[in-house]
This record gives sequence, structure tokens and C-alpha cells, in this order.
Amino acid sequence: MLKRTVLATCTLNQWVLDFEGNFQRIHESIRIAKERGARYRLGPELEVTGYSCDDHFLEADTYNHSYDVLARLLKSKVCYDVICDVGMPVMHAGTNYNCRVIFLNGKILLIRPKTSLAIAGNYREGRWFSSWAQHPHMDEFILPSSLVEATGQHRVPFGTAILITEDTSIGSEICQELFNSNSPHIAMTSQGVEIITNGSSSHHQLRKLNTRYSLMQAATLKTGCVYMYANTRGCDGERVYFDGASMIFLNGELLAIGSQFSLEEIEVVTSTINLDEIRSFRSNLKSTGLPLSSDLYSKIYVPFSVSTSCSLSPSLPIQIQYHTPAEEIGMGPACWCWDYLRRSRQRGFLLPLSGGIDSSSTAVIIANMCELVFESFQAGDTRVQRDLKRIITGDPASEYIPLDAKDICGKLLTTLYMATKNSSQETQDRAKNLSSDIGSTFIVVNIDKTVDSLVEGFSQVTQKEPKFSAHGGSKSENLALQNIQARSRMVYAYMFAQLSPWAAGKGGSYLVLGSANVDECLFGYLTKYDCSSADINPIGGINKIDLRGFILTKQDKYPSLKSVYNADPTAELEPITKEYTQTDEADMGLTYEELGDIGRERKIKNCGPVGVFTNLVPRWQHKYTPKETADKVKHFFRAYSINRHKATVLTPSYHAENYSPEDNRFDLRPFLYNTDWEHQFDLIDRIANSLQSHYNKSSQPLPSILKSKPDISNITSSSSEVRAPQNILTSPVKSTPVIPTPSKVKFTSDSTTPDLKTTPTAPKSILPAKKVSQI
Repeated sequence: MLKRTVLATCTLNQWVLDFEGNFQRIHESIRIAKERGARYRLGPELEVTGYSCDDHFLEADTYNHSYDVLARLLKSKVCYDVICDVGMPVMHAGTNYNCRVIFLNGKILLIRPKTSLAIAGNYREGRWFSSWAQHPHMDEFILPSSLVEATGQHRVPFGTAILITEDTSIGSEICQELFNSNSPHIAMTSQGVEIITNGSSSHHQLRKLNTRYSLMQAATLKTGCVYMYANTRGCDGERVYFDGASMIFLNGELLAIGSQFSLEEIEVVTSTINLDEIRSFRSNLKSTGLPLSSDLYSKIYVPFSVSTSCSLSPSLPIQIQYHTPAEEIGMGPACWCWDYLRRSRQRGFLLPLSGGIDSSSTAVIIANMCELVFESFQAGDTRVQRDLKRIITGDPASEYIPLDAKDICGKLLTTLYMATKNSSQETQDRAKNLSSDIGSTFIVVNIDKTVDSLVEGFSQVTQKEPKFSAHGGSKSENLALQNIQARSRMVYAYMFAQLSPWAAGKGGSYLVLGSANVDECLFGYLTKYDCSSADINPIGGINKIDLRGFILTKQDKYPSLKSVYNADPTAELEPITKEYTQTDEADMGLTYEELGDIGRERKIKNCGPVGVFTNLVPRWQHKYTPKETADKVKHFFRAYSINRHKATVLTPSYHAENYSPEDNRFDLRPFLYNTDWEHQFDLIDRIANSLQSHYNKSSQPLPSILKSKPDISNITSSSSEVRAPQNILTSPVKSTPVIPTPSKVKFTSDSTTPDLKTTPTAPKSILPAKKVSQI
């Protein structure tokens, strides 16, 4: 009988500091792996503690509890006869490390520390851990008493060694190390390693799976090896969602991949390998003179074979099926919301639903969540069944069986339309129709009495009655009256979230969902502590253009979304007259498409005002002159800097894209700026004037003008900033017409909108024809 190697990589939905639950999931994954014949089991990064413990990694308790979990695994006979590769923190010689602990039959073979820490974007590993910089030197780790008792060992190898078994060799790298230019697998495979393992905790971001796949495919195609990749799943306690998709590659081909979006807590992916395929593949690579690494890895010999005699055929290559960005928007936040709901032990969600595209997107995401829950319930997922029954009835052992996803949605989601005298029947109808489509409980409440009483209280004290601009009021009056409505909605949302279950004869309360998008947060087009203030926000990391693309794909399923998609964007906070209807883009002086362009330049390309301007001149050349582009960019940064304080109190939002302005850890900026930007704006004006003269004289398109380097020698500090356009990814949705922007607009620190007196409403003919409203 032929020798075959069965390898298992595991996706686990762990939870920070849930040491008992994390142990049970790790233990069960090892049992399943063994049941499927695996001889090597790989788990995700920091699976013992959960990845997102943050400053809890500075506590000695976290390490001691981790050793307790490891001791239980080492003692369990379930963990025998299979090499177990577990992720956990280890404190060695007074220093904290992010490690892999590899053990077999109750004995620790190796503790392998991470050599390259993730410190960009949402990652802050350097705050809690040190990287292991002593390769190829090996050290000895002195075991704590709990592990001495479990293993009978006192010292174990600590460092970046490779395992030599009776039939192959195995090397490890950890998450970020795969993304480095000099990844460890390069040196390890040149030293003969045939199986590379990678325990990771990589969070979801639109299209990020494509990057992971490409890196592993390239690694195995260039070196000839097996690559095992394990990733975490779920919301383990933070703003990110880990999207699983654990994989096994062989010689550049994908053999197995787990689900990217799923409610399953434990998923074990296995592949059957013929190790001779690696050796045959490498025989061709040797003709290219593959060099031997000068920094040789230490070897640890393991009297164990990962191959067994079996009748299983080797796993065949498969094709990866990527989700579209719109599908990712619908599924990632849906899974994140389910984890948050069940782990927070609340009774459901309350969503302020305005009939606009943002809150409608949130509603559809929760509807997607309900579909995933129903599918898992029907498939017999006992964990989902218990959680759903507990949330809905209070009893995880109840007899409740959902009829369909709409039945679940009606019990988990309450949508609340909060009307004022400035609200239109159209937005109320859109909210009602969408609620009917998805099955949510729909409530309408008029908040005019609350708003009027607040205004009356002010008037009694000051003997002044504030008026809207439409009724002759000043800009300060107009803005204050809008903000009173917006903040009242936040109070109503929380009141209904707390008391609706009680009114229905149930205990507990609902989580309040927010629906502020990236563009509004970036520009500051929201009221501080309005109903953008909530418990969580599923769409806070997504811009308006991407949300429109998402809604566009859902119109067939939910017909009410057609009117949502085609509606003009309006906050409905001002009176509607024959001469004036409030719209978002006229208030801001920028279209959502333009805000998306600026947001990408600012965050993804790390550009300041001058860099944003010089990049956008060629990009916007077909609709704006250089001076007009300059006015747009200055207008944005003036508003951004005035309203930046609002970002410090944004609702925790799902991280979805690299353009996110999330203030907690992803986009760290000051909140008190010199809003005049004198040096930067002066430089922009001088560059714009120079380019404008070429623009007026030349028939060439602007990119050619820029490449010809016009004489701007008097602009001493920015000539290097003038460059040709770069490609920017944009969503395949309809572009928006332009809105003129004034060169100077005044704001107040509490403003949701620019000074409407100095921000002219664009002519109706050039306003966006297809936009949405928003609370």
C-alpha cells in the first residue's frame, strides 16, 4: 500500500480571553483532524487567547492562563499520535513573544517565536510583543511548573528551527512573515524543507483574500513545497472580522480551502499529499541552481512519520472562487454582527431606518445575517441553534424553529423611522417597503413634540425664537435646528432599543445600529451624537460609491431598493420649499464620487493637501480646471480639519477597506488643526496658477502638460509633487455630475454642513439625479 500524508489546517472562531471556550474549540479541532487521518494539525495565530487581546497581552495573567490551556492539551489523549501546532503568547526571559507551540504525544518539540511583527494598519503587535531577532541562534525555554507537570520536561527548544521527521521536514512561518520580501519559507525550502506551515490571524478587507492566495501560490510555485495556512474566523472582540479561508497548496496549486464567510465555529480542512510530488517538482528547480541559505536553520529530529499507509488518493487541484466586492460587503459585516449579537447576549438590533442608501445597506446586511443563520440552523449547526433560541426566547433549549430568514429577521431586527415635519412621505414609504421586503418589525414615531419642546425651552430662557434659513433665520439658527432633530433621534433610538423588548413582554434590550458611511465621517457631514452614535456600525468602513454598488446587486432580491437607489441624497433636516430641497452633495460642495477620490489619495496613498491636489489635477482634468480642483481640495481639507473632532467619538465600525477614517487605531490623526492650512493652501494656489497658464495656452491633455514640467521654479518646495496621474480603483457604478465648490466656506465647530449662505446650491440640472436620503 502506498504512503500518503494527510494534513489538517483549522479555522476557529475564537474569543478574546475565553480560555475555556478557546480550549474546547482547539481540542475539538484536533479530534476532528485525527478522525480524518491527519498526522499534522495546524491552528490559527494566538488561538489560545484570541488574537485581539490588545493590552491584555501585557498582563502576566494572560500568559499563565495560556500555559494552563496548553497543559490541558498536552495531557489529553485526543492530542496524541498527531503533531499539534498551536498559536499562543509566551513570555521568555522577561520578553513577550507571539509563538507557535508544536507538540507530540505530550511532549513539546519546539516553541517558535514570530520574527516579523504586524504593525501597519489595524495591527499593533509591536506594542505587546518583541520579534525574535536571534536567528539562527536557538535558546532554551524554562517551562513553568504547570507544563513541567504535564510533560515531564524542564527545558524545551526556543527559536526558529525546523522539524525533521522520519519521512519529511517541516518549517513554520507566522502570518506577517509571508508578506515580507525575504520570507522564511525561502531559506527553509532551500534547506530542504518540504512542508511550510503558517498560523495566521488575517482580518477581512475587500479583495484581501486575493493577495493571500497569490502569495501562497507564488511561494509554492517558486520553491516546490506544501503550504498549510490556518486563519481565524469571526469577531473575537474588535472592529475587524477574521475571514477564515484556511488553505493548503502544493507546488503552486490549491488543494483545499475553507469557507471565507461562515457561522461555523470549527472548520477543519484536510488534504492528502504524495510527498514524492514535491521531490519530482524540485528536481526541475535544481537545474536553476537553487542556492542553499547561508543562515542554516537548526534541526530538531522527531521520531515520527507524518505519512501512513492508506488507500486514499492524493487530493486534486481545485479552482478558487472569489466573492465579488459587493458580496463581501454583504457577508463580512453580516457574520461580524452575528458574533457581536450572540456574544453580547442582547435580544436583537434596533436600526434607525431613514429610507436612504446607508441605513438601507445596514438593513440588508442584517437580512443577510438572518439568511446565514437560517441556513446554518437548517444544516444542523447546534451552536447556531442554541444561540438563536437563546436570543429569541431566552432559552437555548426551547422548541423554537424558524420558518425562514424573514421570520428570524422579524424577531431580531426592529427598524425605526423617526419623522419630523421636514420628513417626506417618500422616505417613509421607502423605509416601510424595505422593512416589509426583509421582514423586520417596522415602527414609525413622530419626534416633532420633542424637538419643539427643546426649542421652546431655549426660547423661554433667551426670549429668542430660532428659525430655519427658509423662514428668514441665520446660518447659526438653521444649523442648530437641524442638530436638535438629529440628536433627538439618537435619544429616541436608545429609548426604543431599551424599552421595546419590555413592551413586548421580553427581557433584555436591543443593540443600536449606526449607518454613517466613510465619506460622511471623513468630511464631517454628520451631527456629533446624532443617530450615527450607536453600539456598532456595520458600514462605517465603506464609502458611498461602494455602498451604491452593493445596493445595486440587491435590487432583484428586494425590489424596494430600486427607489432607494434612485433617490436624491437628503438629510431632510430643513423645510422643503418650491425653491429649495436640501441635498447632501450640495450641502457638502462635493459629490460622493469626489469624496471617494480624495479619501483614497489621503489614506491609501498617504497624501497631504498638496499631494492630493497634484494627483487629482490629471484625474479630474475632463471636468475641472486646475484652479477648480484646487478649490475643491482646499474646501475638503478645511471641512475635514474643522470637523475632525467628530471622528474621535465615532461608533465602532466594521473595518472593510484601506480608505477607512476610523480613529481608534487605523487612521490616527490629531483633532485640533490650524484650519487655515496657510503654507499648504498657498502652495496649492501657486501650483494651480502655474498649471492654469499651461491649461489655458495648450491644447494638450493635462497629463502631457504635467510630464512636460511647466516652469514653476518659484514654487521651491513642491515641484517634486507635480506628477502624472496614477490608476485608482473605482467601483463600477454610475458616476455623479459635478457640483461647484466655493473657494471659501465657513464652518462652525458643531457643523454638520458648511455655511449654507456661502455654499450655493448647484443648479438643478447638474445635481446628481440618482442618490439617496439619510437620517
